[in-house]
Order: sequence, then C-alpha cells, then structure tokens
Amino acid sequence: MILLIILLPLIGFALNGIMGNKLPKSIVGIIGSGAVLGSFILTCILFNQVANTGAIEYSLFQWISIGNMQIEFSFLVDQLSVWMMTIITGIGFLIHVYSIGYMHDDEGFSRFFAYLNLFIFSMLLLVMGSNYLILFIGWEGVGLCSYLLIGFWYKNVAYGHAARKAFIMNRIGDLGLLLGIFLMFDTFGTIQYKEVFEFASSGSYSTERLTLITLLLFVGAMGKSAQIPLYTWLPDAMAGPTPVSALIHAATMVTAGIYLIVRSKVLYTLSPTTLDVVLYVGLATSLFAAFIGLRQNDIKKVLAYSTVSQLGLMFVALGVGAYSSGMFHVTTHAFFKALLFLGAGSVIHAMSGEQDIRKMGGLKGTLKITHITFLIGTLAIIGFPLFSGFFSKDEILAKVFEHSPILWAVALFSSFITGVYMLRMYFVTFWGSFRGTEDQKHHLHESPISMTFPLMVLAVLSLVGGIINLPHLMGHSVSEKLHHWLSQIKDVAVEHHAALSVDMELMLMGIAIVMVLCTLVACYIIYNKKENLPVEDYKQNSLASFIGNKFYVDELYHRIFVRPTEIASNLFYKIIDVSIIDGIVNGIGNIAVNVSKVIRFIQNGNIEFYFLAMVLAIVVILSRFIF
Repeated sequence: MILLIILLPLIGFALNGIMGNKLPKSIVGIIGSGAVLGSFILTCILFNQVANTGAIEYSLFQWISIGNMQIEFSFLVDQLSVWMMTIITGIGFLIHVYSIGYMHDDEGFSRFFAYLNLFIFSMLLLVMGSNYLILFIGWEGVGLCSYLLIGFWYKNVAYGHAARKAFIMNRIGDLGLLLGIFLMFDTFGTIQYKEVFEFASSGSYSTERLTLITLLLFVGAMGKSAQIPLYTWLPDAMAGPTPVSALIHAATMVTAGIYLIVRSKVLYTLSPTTLDVVLYVGLATSLFAAFIGLRQNDIKKVLAYSTVSQLGLMFVALGVGAYSSGMFHVTTHAFFKALLFLGAGSVIHAMSGEQDIRKMGGLKGTLKITHITFLIGTLAIIGFPLFSGFFSKDEILAKVFEHSPILWAVALFSSFITGVYMLRMYFVTFWGSFRGTEDQKHHLHESPISMTFPLMVLAVLSLVGGIINLPHLMGHSVSEKLHHWLSQIKDVAVEHHAALSVDMELMLMGIAIVMVLCTLVACYIIYNKKENLPVEDYKQNSLASFIGNKFYVDELYHRIFVRPTEIASNLFYKIIDVSIIDGIVNGIGNIAVNVSKVIRFIQNGNIEFYFLAMVLAIVVILSRFIF
C-alpha cells in the first residue's frame, strides 16, 4: 500500500504526460483524479492500520553505501506522516475534480493534470521518507512542479517571470536545507530520522552545532513556507491557474516547512535560540502580510497574502513549542483556504476572467452555491465561533498567551487585521450592486457541478473541522484528538496542556469572539451599508498606496539583488564570455582558417609543381640519411 500510494500519482503523471494529447479530456480527468483518489483511499486504510498497530517502516532498497554513509530508500508512515498524507491526497483529489471543469477549455488540459499528479507524488515522497535525503528529493520535486504550474501559461512573459522568481527564491531556502543536512551528517553520522533524534537526545555534541543545524533547516522552511524575507514569491504564484493556487497554498507546498520543523521537533526543542527565531520571524511575517492584504484588490492576491499571514501564525505556534496546535491550524487552513481559492476561481470563471473585486459586486444572487461556500470559508478564516478556524486560532493564541501576553496581543491584532481584509473582500465581491460590464452581467452563471461539488465538501470540512482538536476544557473524552494522536510518536512528542486556568482560557476565547463579532458588524456597515468601495489606485493617499504596493519590498529586492546581478551578468558576458572565451575559441578557428588559406595554394592542380615537390621531398629524405 505504501508503494501504491506514491506510485499511483506517478503513473497518472506518466499516462497523461505521454498519451494525454491523444485521449479525450474526460479520460484525462478520470486518470488524473482517479490516481489521487486511489492514493487517498489507500491512505485511509493505512491510517486505520497506524491507529491500531503504530508506525510502519518500509525499506525499499539500500540506496547509498559509501564508507560510513549508509542510506536506505525507505519510508516511515507514522501518526504525523499519515496525517499529512490524508490532507495531501484528500484535498488534492478535490482540487483535481475542480480542475476538470475549470481547465476544460484549455489547450494544455492533459499537461496540466500531468503536472498536478507529479506535484502530489513529490509531496507524498516528502512526507513519507524516513530520512532527510528522501525528504529533500520530494522537496526539490515540489519546487520543480511549482515552477511548471505557476508558469503553466508560459506564453505570457510575466507568468514566466513569476515562475522563475518562485524557483530561484526556493533555491535559496533549499541551499539552507541542504547545508543543514550536510552538517547534520557531519555531526551525527546519519540523516535517518530515528538515529538523528537518538543521537541528539544523547547530548554528545556542541550546542552551537545543533543551533546552526536547526537554523539552516529553518532557512529551508522559510523558503517553502514563504516567511520573511523569502515570502515575495508566493503572491506572484497567483500567475498560475486557480487550482494551482489552491494546491500550493492549502494542501501541499507551503505546509512543507511546517512539516519539516514538526518532524524535527526533537532538534528544535533542544535549541531554544532557534525556537525564538522561528517565533519572531513568524510573528513579523503574520503581521506584515496582514497589513499588505488590507490594500489588495485582486481577489487572488488578497488570499495569497492571507496565506503568508496564516503561515506566519503557524510558525508562531511552533516557536512557542505548540507543535500539535501548529498542525491543527495546518489542517483547518487546508480546508478553508482551499475552499476560498476554489471559490475565487468560481467567481473568476463567472466573471470571464476578471479578478479585481472593485469590478464585481452583487454576486450572491447569481452565484448562490459559490456565495454560501465562500461565506463559510471567510467565517472560518476570521475565527467565527464554532467554525474550524475559531478552534485552531484560539488554541494558538492561548499557547502564545502562556508564553508572553505581549506577543499574544500582537498575534491577536494580526488576527483582527485578517478579519478586516477578508470581510472587506467578501462584502465588496458578493454584496451591493454589480459593477462589471453588461457583457459580464449577461454571462454570469454558477459553475458546473465538477467545480461546485468540491466547494460543498470543503465548506462542510471548514464548518465542522474544529472537532478534530476541541479545547481540553470541553472534557477529555472529546477534546484534543489531534494532540493525543500526535503524542503517540516518540520522536515528535508534543507539548503538554497549557498551564492556563479554565477561567483564563474562557476569557481569552471571549475576547477573540467579541473582536470577531465587532469586526463583522463594522465591515458590514462600512462595505455594505455605506458602500465604501476600494478607490482606484491613482486616488489612494500616500499611506494606502505604500501598503497597496506591498511596502515596495519587491522593488527593494530588485535594486539590491536583481539589478546588480543583471549588471554583473552583462559585464561577465561582454568581458569574459565574448572577449575572452569566444576570443580564444574564435581565435583558434581563425588561425586554422588563415593557415589553410596559405596552405591551399600548394594544391594548385599543376602536375609540374607536384613533380618538383616530390623531387624536393626525395632530396630532403636522402639528405637526412646521408648527412
């Protein structure tokens, strides 16, 4: 089953990649979606087996054997990896089904499904490997697939640049991860999870080395999970088709960094310095991205910065040692963020490609299913009471309060901003009067069932997903199921219950509820009752323009890194490549040509000259022997 779970998406990739252009689109969709569905079903069976018998280790073959480096190509399916596998294949299947309707008219239909299947394969390899090297293979595969999918419409130059940007920024993080793995092997003599954690627990190493290893691993996580300063690629990833955005932002790529740290929990727990770095980087990212989201008017860009902000909140949870809380929010975020992106795709589909929320409005009457499901996703992400996001966010905030009330206030403020920009987007998009063109109004229609079915399933999950880890104040028999599930793993033993009293937890929960309800009422009045629509870019004041232009971080990076690199590249091209390398190569060629021009006069076709040359040659040869 372990092999089949990984191989089915790979087989789907091969079939659609090789024969997809010759097959009907319906068959291509069935192959692509069926491969992931098969993996999901087998994962559910495996989930039950892990629940009954514990972790499963499966060695395929001895891969590398050089001196004392012995690395097996093996898999580890424990409570953590099987949980991630369920999210990847379950949400991935829904996104595949959605793509059948969304991409139906695209000429690259089979290529798209081939890439999606390869993406799922790479992510499964990442979470199922039993050592850091197999994780790295999946890590690189996910990066490659993101490049292919973000730049899927490669004829658009801007989209190609966005794909290149994602690929390069991820390579920066990947270098950190690779250096961390090298240093880990040099320190512990192995990169097998079980052996690394055993050596780390023994304490026979320098603390500085462990801190450096964990920091380098975190650099890799920063790249994949879009944390400051390696976050700017993620909003630009919106260049890809909307199902790609849902796959990258919800179920797969961006969660890889969270998985890496939770998997390496033993190392991070022994390195409190690194945990502090994780905490403050996550908090800064959450707040920074939330501010940018306030002034975005592209429906997908709002959701993109929301993802960056939510990922920051997950890293905050990891930074305070709340590993199960971070995984809880990974799970609920997969539900409601996939729902929101697919809902945005349904809106864009109905609006004939329009993505500016200022040109929408009044869609709730026409797109009834999309509207209801999008509303559920919005309420979940802002932490509306009893929705999935409410429980996961509240749990993180409680753990942060236990660590520091000041940091709790900052995290709560970030959550407040999330509520503002998400409700702003919702009311501007679905309420009020329609502000699009007459042609768009005439063609407004609900999406086909292949697109609305995943929306409805994800809406249910976003609504009730909180039951997987209810607060412990609700009773031991029904609470913290995910916490207890993950606590069965020796190497990923999670934190103890918060030291907060029940009264304190209820007070914190009450503050969060009041904040969400006040934000909802205020946004309803501002953006619906008063129809305070976002103004055109040229009419914005300097502060709004500054935030709307993302604090000009991209422009800063361009001046500091991109432009100097381009100048240096042109300089090297003109001096080293053209003048020196091409000069040497072309010079040798020119010498051969010029010598040939001289020598060719010997071959003049005159037989008397040939006889003379032969006589002279004989004279020279005889002279050599005589004298």
